Amino acid sequence: MATSGFRLGIYVFKDVEIVDFAAPHGVFSVARRFDPELEAFLVADALRPVQAQAGFTVLPNYSFADRPAMDAFLIPGGFGTRQEIRNGRLHEFVRSQPAETLLSSVCTGSWVYAKMGLLDGIPATSRKEPDRVEANPPGKVPIDRLADLAPECRISRARVVDAGRIVTAGGITAGMDLGFHLLRRAGYGDDLIGEVARVMEYQDAYKLYRDDVEIVS
Repeated sequence: MATSGFRLGIYVFKDVEIVDFAAPHGVFSVARRFDPELEAFLVADALRPVQAQAGFTVLPNYSFADRPAMDAFLIPGGFGTRQEIRNGRLHEFVRSQPAETLLSSVCTGSWVYAKMGLLDGIPATSRKEPDRVEANPPGKVPIDRLADLAPECRISRARVVDAGRIVTAGGITAGMDLGFHLLRRAGYGDDLIGEVARVMEYQDAYKLYRDDVEIVS
């Protein structure tokens, strides 16, 4: 049974990867055509414009101080995660969430949970394909850096990893599949999710990726 009014809060920060946050937001946007009670919104450290990568600027709906109610919180990746892993305000905001709030990530967003010690003893994933800097010394593939940040985490190469409260996804377009999986966690069935994928003209990729999910029961 679907959770009435499921709310997804997506964190945005300086140099966040655009597709990481826009893809899951887009999934929820289309899903609202089938259930207007669904909601996705942007959360930032403060209520001021946030410059994502490549100069793309967004205006958050809420700040940390607003403490918006959420059923799931999502941390995207991007170059800015190298600073966000040390953002004490972000860490406090994550720790302040009720136990029933899902904690999710796309790409290197999982580094934040790793730095906080939240991935110890559970599986998680990150982006597996390096860019030019990451592919050459002293760079490092993001999923390998995740292993460095969380030595007690079991690194998974699945596209989406559902470890219960914490749900991580690879990069960058895996944010689409995380959006679909969060709809599933909200209680929506494959018929509705498949319709959302069809409207988005993503149905072939959805069929390809929907089983590339590791679920820890």
